[in-house]
Amino acid sequence: MKKFLPLLVLALLIPIHQMAEAQSRQLSEQAQISLLTIGTADSPEELFGHSAVRVLDPEAGIDHLFNYGAFEFDQFFLPRFVYGKLDYFLSVVSTRVALRYYEDRGRFVEEQVLNLNRDQKQRLYDFLTENALEENRYYRYDFLFDNCSTRIRDALCEVFGDDVQFRPFTEETFTFRDMLNQYTGHRSFIYLGINLLLGSDIDREADYTEEMFLPDYLMMAFDSASILSDGEEQPLVSETRTLVRIDEEPSTVIPLASILMWFLLIAGVLVTMRGYRERKFVVRWFDLPLFATTGILGLLITFLWFISLHNVTSPNMHLFWAWPFHLILLPWIVRSYNERPSWIKIYLLAHSAVCIILILGWALWPQTLPLAILPFLFLLSIRSFWIGVGHRFMPEQLRSANGVGTKG
Repeated sequence: MKKFLPLLVLALLIPIHQMAEAQSRQLSEQAQISLLTIGTADSPEELFGHSAVRVLDPEAGIDHLFNYGAFEFDQFFLPRFVYGKLDYFLSVVSTRVALRYYEDRGRFVEEQVLNLNRDQKQRLYDFLTENALEENRYYRYDFLFDNCSTRIRDALCEVFGDDVQFRPFTEETFTFRDMLNQYTGHRSFIYLGINLLLGSDIDREADYTEEMFLPDYLMMAFDSASILSDGEEQPLVSETRTLVRIDEEPSTVIPLASILMWFLLIAGVLVTMRGYRERKFVVRWFDLPLFATTGILGLLITFLWFISLHNVTSPNMHLFWAWPFHLILLPWIVRSYNERPSWIKIYLLAHSAVCIILILGWALWPQTLPLAILPFLFLLSIRSFWIGVGHRFMPEQLRSANGVGTKG
């Protein structure tokens, strides 16, 4: 069954044949075309907000919302998303019902009425209705460079050419990672996941046109833009109004991901200390999920870097410590000391050394690494080192008593 997000529950798409008929419909003098900016919500697909174009013409009976953020949600959505082969499309919905939906979701809606003459409104409306036809509506989604916000920016540039002028609208410059982190800081696990899976390419500064991939920044860009109308340069936005007002209560941000990582580090230190006292090098209930999780993460990073179609997941320095080989070597890693081959000890020592090198050069690497992962790297370095060569630091009498040799 097809479901359309973010207007999932609406199921009120304007039929395609109606859009074909609308191509011949002329807008009246009272028509308005607006940019709608929709606020954020806690679900992942709503975390960064949304942009849409409203066409309102009471005389012609038109009040449609053109939404470039619709997609088909089915059992293959997640594999397509991970692979990077995800087609979004332009849908057209009733503005009235959409506003009710956003209000129910607790999302504000700001409207910026565009300062267009009648001919410009008609040209933009014709462009949108043409794009909404079945043969034109689909496009290959790219989160940073081709999404619901950038499509609106590009639509104005294509329709009006040099008549529309966008200008720098912020005094500061931001990297793509900085901008994403502004929206994920209160969702610590999403914040951590994004910073683990996206590569160093998002650590470059975005120019003002690229900043418009986020709806809030597109709204600011429209406020500072101009349009040449009737031979005169005028502000692109003639009026701004709030359609849905939401009184947001300040929420307490709890860094759960960081707390979990520090908890794991403390637990790992205690496990290692106990292992020293009890002459145990491997604690399977702890080490098996630790190294398996690291290997799974490494496998996912490898897939995103070398196989997927995403262009912002490579290169990724987290692959230097999240070794996918852990999954293959788990049976040898968690074996008792005397059953473990010498080469696995060298492997674990190398892994421990790499983790330490990453920690020591934390501020020097070209990719910004999340602080929340720092205690996890300490944990991996400790456990890899202890499992690999911890026997060398046991007193001689303890090694002899437990049948641990001095070689290897």
